Amino acid sequence: MSEKIVCRVLTGPTGSGKSELAFRLALETGWEIFCMDSMQVYRRMDIGTAKPTTREQEAVPHHMLDICEPVDTYSVSQYITDALEKVEERHRAGKEVLFVGGTGLYLEGMVHGMSMGFRPADEKLREELQKLSESPEGLLELDERLRRVDPRTADKLPMNDIRRRIRAIEVSESTGVPFSAQEKKSGGDSRFRWVIASTSMERNMLYDRINRRVDRMIREGLDGEVKRLMQEGVPEGAQSMQAIGYKEMIPYLRGEWTKEKAADEIRKGTRHYAKRQMTFLKRLEGIRYICPDEEKAQAELLQYFTEIGE
Repeated sequence: MSEKIVCRVLTGPTGSGKSELAFRLALETGWEIFCMDSMQVYRRMDIGTAKPTTREQEAVPHHMLDICEPVDTYSVSQYITDALEKVEERHRAGKEVLFVGGTGLYLEGMVHGMSMGFRPADEKLREELQKLSESPEGLLELDERLRRVDPRTADKLPMNDIRRRIRAIEVSESTGVPFSAQEKKSGGDSRFRWVIASTSMERNMLYDRINRRVDRMIREGLDGEVKRLMQEGVPEGAQSMQAIGYKEMIPYLRGEWTKEKAADEIRKGTRHYAKRQMTFLKRLEGIRYICPDEEKAQAELLQYFTEIGE
């Protein structure tokens, strides 16, 4: 039996410092970073996704970044297939990898496999829910509907993953069994061994970091980034434009909200997303928690990854 490929993961709630910690660790070890973020896959969406800077990408190889256009729909299954194929490629080249990001569904799908629900499509319901998702108010209603039938899936899925949210509602409502409880299509891929750590900090401190990061994004020109995407012809209903930070800027650019109103909504949405991420992570077993602000965080993380990964 061939030796398994070790995949190290640093996850955690948004704004908790995982990217900075991972970058320093990658510089020290020579590991290559695999971005595990459902929005960083889109080109020209840099400010609102807190994408690694050009300097960081030049210093450390980054993968699963800027791989599709903002008009494209990029699914969880596509990410899993593309990422694991790339991991094997880098393994053959003698490289070790570190996944970094907070998209829990990507992580769960790679580690445990995916459950799609064995039910035929309900095209009428899909059309109804798709139309609902095309406005910020409708997205909230869609989220509430999913939470009524399957709160676990609602916690796991990013708000912008419209396709899978609609499928989860469809399966849950038609079977009476939550989507998350459906029989899995497959287990985790046996070629890989997963070693998972997560950043962790006191909630008030995390929320303060999130608020300051949103302020920085506004100063760096998030509104201009969203405006350019719209001028390119990216539809407001595109999967990419449902991301926190982008969908809130649209009413501002229409003249319906002030910039401060948009910023407040981004802060609130990001805090709620971080809370959902923390809830999801509590359900995963075998995670080592690291406080990124501690002086020995990098050394502690390296020791854990090295010992467990051997």
